Amino acid sequence: MTQAPDDIAEEAQNSVADGQRTIALVDDDRNILTTLSIALQAEGYATRVYSDGEAALTALQHNPPDLAVFDIKMPRMDGMELLQKLRESSDLPVIFLTSKDQEEDEEAGLAMGADDYIAKPFSQRLLLARIRTILRRAAPLSETAEGTAPPPTSHSPVIERGRLAMDPARHQVTWDGRSVSLTVTEFLILEALAIRPGVIKSRNQLMDAAYPDDVFVDDRTVDSHIKRLRRKFRAVDPEFGAIETLYGAGYSFSDG
Repeated sequence: MTQAPDDIAEEAQNSVADGQRTIALVDDDRNILTTLSIALQAEGYATRVYSDGEAALTALQHNPPDLAVFDIKMPRMDGMELLQKLRESSDLPVIFLTSKDQEEDEEAGLAMGADDYIAKPFSQRLLLARIRTILRRAAPLSETAEGTAPPPTSHSPVIERGRLAMDPARHQVTWDGRSVSLTVTEFLILEALAIRPGVIKSRNQLMDAAYPDDVFVDDRTVDSHIKRLRRKFRAVDPEFGAIETLYGAGYSFSDG
């Protein structure tokens, strides 16, 4: 018999095995919650489900999962407000579910710090692929949070470019010594630019750096992440201009 979403969440929360990754699902459509929860559990994930944004916010802040999937259109607290409040204290990887005809939702979600989005109606196979990709990229950050990350090695040297310093092993970024908090996707895009200052990287090259598993994303996704990167750096340095746009070609990083 199919369990109600609340029952699924309670069972999953009480039976997480060592090393098992946990996915939080937030959607007011209980059919979607039930279907996705069953599919994710079949792939070996533990799941927690929430049909209310306010309840989800409290739970995600006090007991964060490894990744969350938010619907945007929800009553009381929608996915946009939920992400905005969550980003005040957390860089938890987030995938948005958006309406297919609401392009502005996709752009706004990415601008607020979502790692990815999928338009409804969506393929479960595509969502699972996106989840696997983001969790794989986020693994070093999770290890750091648990205090088990190894010190930097020759395979993960600290990147220093002018006033920028990036530590891939610890997922830490500073500008002029001031910390800048980045999502996993933002970090990987910035790293791809900073490794070779002055070299123009096309949107496709940046997508390959951030989404290495042949998961399709469009140009708008990269542009939105670049806008958010600039906004975060300008919060600590209003004169920040190290990420340059080469119209028709892509982006580059200047360490001058």
